[in-house]
Amino acid sequence: MSSYFSRRDFVGTGATLAMGAMIVPRHVLGGQGYRAPSDKLNIACVGIGGMGMSNMSQMLSENIVAVCDVDFPYVERSLQARLKPREGPPTPQNVQLGEAYTKAAKYADFRQMLEKQKDIDAVLVATPDHLHATIALAAMSLGKHVYVQKPLAYSVYESRLLAKKAAENPKVVTQMGNQGHSMDGSHRVTEIVRSGVLGTVHEVHVWTDRPVRYWAQGIPRPRAAGAAVLNSNPRPQWNMGTVDNAVRAAMAINDFTPPEGFNWDLYLGPAPEIPYHPAYHPFAWRGWLDFGVGSIGDMGAHLIDQAYTALELTYPTSISASSSPWGGGEKNPATYPLAMTAQFEYPAVGKRGPVDLYWYDGGLLPPRPPMMPDDAPFALPESDGGGAMIIGDKGMLMHETYGNRPRIFPEGTSKKAEAVAKSIPRITVSHEMNWIQACKGEAKASSPFSQAAPLTETMLLGIAALRAGQGRKVLYDAPNMKFTNAPEANQYLTRVYRKGWEL
Repeated sequence: MSSYFSRRDFVGTGATLAMGAMIVPRHVLGGQGYRAPSDKLNIACVGIGGMGMSNMSQMLSENIVAVCDVDFPYVERSLQARLKPREGPPTPQNVQLGEAYTKAAKYADFRQMLEKQKDIDAVLVATPDHLHATIALAAMSLGKHVYVQKPLAYSVYESRLLAKKAAENPKVVTQMGNQGHSMDGSHRVTEIVRSGVLGTVHEVHVWTDRPVRYWAQGIPRPRAAGAAVLNSNPRPQWNMGTVDNAVRAAMAINDFTPPEGFNWDLYLGPAPEIPYHPAYHPFAWRGWLDFGVGSIGDMGAHLIDQAYTALELTYPTSISASSSPWGGGEKNPATYPLAMTAQFEYPAVGKRGPVDLYWYDGGLLPPRPPMMPDDAPFALPESDGGGAMIIGDKGMLMHETYGNRPRIFPEGTSKKAEAVAKSIPRITVSHEMNWIQACKGEAKASSPFSQAAPLTETMLLGIAALRAGQGRKVLYDAPNMKFTNAPEANQYLTRVYRKGWEL
């Protein structure tokens, strides 16, 4: 193939038709079902120690040409857990995953990967939240398709940047990793709500038990290495200050030396320069303000999404939030509160009236609405601790994460909902494969940045409102991306970037 026509252009721009004579027909090469090499994307995966490995396992029909991570020893431990399960042999998919990982080029720095690896068509980004926008923007600037884990970005400012870049590059296919958006439950919720059987919807309640059982929040930053003295007073008063000091001292006992093979500086990226501590990596990063956006960032895209889509919500005009104490204090917090609640007011649009959306995390639940039977549980058995209620004047709908297992009350409305026809085409492949098909021009991306960025912004506005002050109602001017009655809180719509990592 001519050097004037890159492989990425070939895959991504529809030039397949124009150059069709250069490709041997599939039936000549290998019969029905054969995939010619030119049909496959060259994918690079960034951040594969956790969820990224699961995403990568859904992309094995393609060429995994590069993998990038700042902690390959951890990645390989995660991979070995799949290849050597406690019981039985590994699945064929995990065997294939191991083979793909072995063959792929390895990088610690995504910037070097993008510079050196010229054959990349598409990039998976599954790092901690604070690096999502940085990596995605770099890839999109080079014309690479991107799949970015939820939440799309760390701040409202970053979410806007990604949406803008996507709009400027329509040939770049984007997808956020809120896989529920491709699932039947979410489509069914949308069909029922839009059918009108619930009547006029005016209220939505969304909850999750995160971070409970998953990661720590409401704790202070570790004390300096070696500072393990609890309290010089042999009879301390065990108030919250004493408890915080005990937690800090306990963390100070840990080894502050980054593990061998782990690049702490690259892990920090745009975050402040702080000493390494095992409380930050792996996975526990979600609760720390430096790296994650807490429970609403983790689960909002899976739980707010259904109402947001079905009701065609846009940007809230006001937000207020309250919480349990910030970890490390409200003035300079280290971790997010253990539990928070927020209220978002959405304006009327078209035939839909105004909607109030309420968020609860940390195990908090909304009040029981009158339509909900006294014996109805908030979650059915085997629930993962999250759910939502969409309340209209004729009925209400409850669902679990991803829109799963919708229930409608009262009984008369439930029967009407059963008769609502399916009108939304179902996606019969995984969320990752839907993105791959869209990259090839064979489908539309389920959750492109045009959809994902405003949804992410709602989630991030909840955090910004909480930082503005407990219970304070902030008024939001979405076109200009600012709080009109709390200008001092606009700083929470972005972040201070470490030198060299500015966006």
